Amino acid sequence: MSDVQNWIKETVTKTPVVLFMKGTAQFPQCGFSGRAIQILKACGVDNIATVNVLEDAEVRQGIKEFSNWPTVPQLYVNGEFVGGSDIMTEMYESGELQALINKQQNG
Repeated sequence: MSDVQNWIKETVTKTPVVLFMKGTAQFPQCGFSGRAIQILKACGVDNIATVNVLEDAEVRQGIKEFSNWPTVPQLYVNGEFVGGSDIMTEMYESGELQALINKQQNG
């Protein structure tokens, strides 16, 4: 495993809810990343941990390889890949995402 892959694995394992995105929570750089942030806020995630893939080309490519998912944003909860903004939207609308995040936040 490369250094980038190890760093990604460590990040998603040690951070309960982390979003790999384009830009930051305060300033998303694409509509999908902005939507993902809005969904997480609507789920009650106050302190959203994000990784801006635009700052590091190795991380940007590495996260796609790590998850075997071709696009960003990518959400991880408790080290598990959840999906991108479309999957997050579907899960939010069904209540699944809130349940997953609440379970994580309440242990």
